[in-house]
Amino acid sequence: MPGQRETAVSMPLTPSRSDLYWRRIFEKYDKDKDGRISYVELKEIINSREYEHDLPDNVVDKIMSLADRDNSGYLDFNEFVAMMHNPDLKAVFGHFVARYVHSIIPQRGPVDTTARSKSYFTYADGTYEEEYSCWPPAVCMILISLVEIVLFCYDAAEGNTQANGTIAKLFIYNPHKRQEAWRFITYMLVHVGVVHLLVNLLVQLFLGVPLEMVHRWWRVTLVYLAGVAAGSLATSLTDPKVYLAGASGGVYALIAAHVATIIMNWSEMEFAIIQLLVFLLLAAVDIGTAVYDRYWSHLNQNIGYVAHLAGALAGLLVGIGVLRNLEKRKWEKRLWWAAVLLYCSLMLAGILANIFWTARFQH
Repeated sequence: MPGQRETAVSMPLTPSRSDLYWRRIFEKYDKDKDGRISYVELKEIINSREYEHDLPDNVVDKIMSLADRDNSGYLDFNEFVAMMHNPDLKAVFGHFVARYVHSIIPQRGPVDTTARSKSYFTYADGTYEEEYSCWPPAVCMILISLVEIVLFCYDAAEGNTQANGTIAKLFIYNPHKRQEAWRFITYMLVHVGVVHLLVNLLVQLFLGVPLEMVHRWWRVTLVYLAGVAAGSLATSLTDPKVYLAGASGGVYALIAAHVATIIMNWSEMEFAIIQLLVFLLLAAVDIGTAVYDRYWSHLNQNIGYVAHLAGALAGLLVGIGVLRNLEKRKWEKRLWWAAVLLYCSLMLAGILANIFWTARFQH
């Protein structure tokens, strides 16, 4: 029986095979305690996990049609157990049933059939990792990287690799041409030398593609572009005479977006604490290096640390706002509103300051 369920939903069962095991699950979702699970109760089981935005409208109908063998409009206990072992369910809604079953079936530890007062279920981590998918394809970071390579090679063919070619002059953020608003975004396509290009390509591919596989390319695109825009707006205000080139604002937005998705999907990740520590370590190293170079080594480096910081902040806030949250909790909803309002306020302030604070940009 457990083996059959593994085939159906690709999720392991706990060792217990007793009727008591299934009976306790059945009774948990038999809300009116009439010994039957109705269509409404079945729908509430699924929607209670807050997956209603992901499930097709006809999913519940198909589950009921497959499981309700006597066409009574209800699932009795035997039909419920048969439903949980029905291999056809996987063909009906693929990974949706895996998430549904994962939310109600214990994944680790034996069932204690002697102590009814204790909790019978231990929920496993790893739901987030199950969301990795190659469809739709993760194309955003790959396409952006290809565009950056092609534009760099175009200028390099003319002997210009230091952001001084035809393309670079058109797209770079130039403080003397701030009225050309596209430069606040297109500077991400310009790189100063091969090393600068390769570093950005490697980081954005290794960080961006995994994000796209879970959160889909359009969400990651929003995060990336938000970091790019925030980086240029902040740099123009803090260093109004500085030229800006490179995708670092977007790259740091991707780094912070990983932190955002760890925060919002902490319970669904298998190694959340390890991932969070890795990204915090990366941030600490970068900040520490910037402080050391500026205040102790007194190095004059052409590195836009303000763009890094602004991009990371935008990535964190927009990541919380747009990336997928597999299971919403009340505090996460409050955090979502706080992140969206803070990001919109900062961006509005940055845009208005760049437009109306003319004295800041006088040469």
